[in-house]
Amino acid sequence: MKENHSYREKKVITIGTVSEITGLSVRQIRYYEERQLIFPHRSDKGTRKYSFTDIERLMEIADMREEGVQTSEILKDFKKKESKGIDKDLRKKMLQGQLNAHFHYKPDGQTHQ
Repeated sequence: MKENHSYREKKVITIGTVSEITGLSVRQIRYYEERQLIFPHRSDKGTRKYSFTDIERLMEIADMREEGVQTSEILKDFKKKESKGIDKDLRKKMLQGQLNAHFHYKPDGQTHQ
């Protein structure tokens, strides 16, 4: 069964609630946004809204900061992880394309090599 993560991405949680959940101050959360480590949604009135995924990321940031890692290094690490994820998806798509090219489909539904 494929796990559905869509609820985790919905940006519906206010900064005050995020602060309570994470133990981070509102100022720290805003600072991490300024450093482009997190990207909350902004309402028309400017209210920040966060997702469960954002909260997990904030907890990861807090753990790294406690270990003495600078925010610039955290950003590099996140970009590196993101790049690896993109590379993995690209490799998967390329492999699927190679498989599709190898097994040609005839109009009658049968395959041949």
